[in-house]
Amino acid sequence: MANNQIDLAAIFNTVSKALANNQTQLNAADTYNQDHGDHMVEVFNMISKSVTKKQDADVGDQLKYAGDELLKNANSGSAAMYGENLLNAAQAFQGKEINAQSGLQLAQLLLGAQGNTTEQEGGLLGSLLSGFTAGGSSEGLDAGDLLNAGMAFFQSKQEGDSNVEAALDALVAASTAGQTPHRAESGKLVANTLLQALSSFNK
Repeated sequence: MANNQIDLAAIFNTVSKALANNQTQLNAADTYNQDHGDHMVEVFNMISKSVTKKQDADVGDQLKYAGDELLKNANSGSAAMYGENLLNAAQAFQGKEINAQSGLQLAQLLLGAQGNTTEQEGGLLGSLLSGFTAGGSSEGLDAGDLLNAGMAFFQSKQEGDSNVEAALDALVAASTAGQTPHRAESGKLVANTLLQALSSFNK
C-alpha cells in the first residue's frame, strides 16, 4: 500500500461500526424479516476482514477479494448486492488509489448507483447534477451548489448540510440499495459514514 494511500480496511471498519450502532433501528426498518441490520453488520464485517487480508494489494484487488468473499458466503440479498457492487468497484479502481475525490465514486459504485462513474467529469457530484436535470428538479441547484456541498462535507461540514443530505438522498434513490426502504436507510448510512471517514483519513 502506498504511503499516501487511504487505509481501505479502516474505512470499511468505520462503516461497520456505524452499522452496528444502528443495528436495532435498521432491523426495525425491515418490516418483512426484521433482520436487515444484522445482515448489514455481517456484510461490512466481512468486507472489512477481507480487505484487511489484502491490505498490501492494489485497491482493485482488495475490492475484488471482498466481493468474491461476500458472494461465496452470501446468505442474504444484501450480501449478494454488495458483493456484485464490490466487483464493479474493483474494475473501476484497478490501478487507482482511494482519496476524498475518488471516494465519491466508490460510494456510488458500492451502492449500485447507475450512470457513468469511470471518467465522468465531476464524479458523483456530476452524476447527481445530471440526475437532477434529467428529473426536471434542477431549479435552484447547479454544479456550484453541489460542489460547495461536497467541499463543506469533506473540509469543515460548515454550511450546506441540507445540500449534502439531498445529494445522499439522490445517490441512494438512484441506486440498487434504494429499491427497498430498509436498504435505502442503510445505504444512506453507509454512504454518509464512508464519506465522513474518507474526509477524516484524508486530513
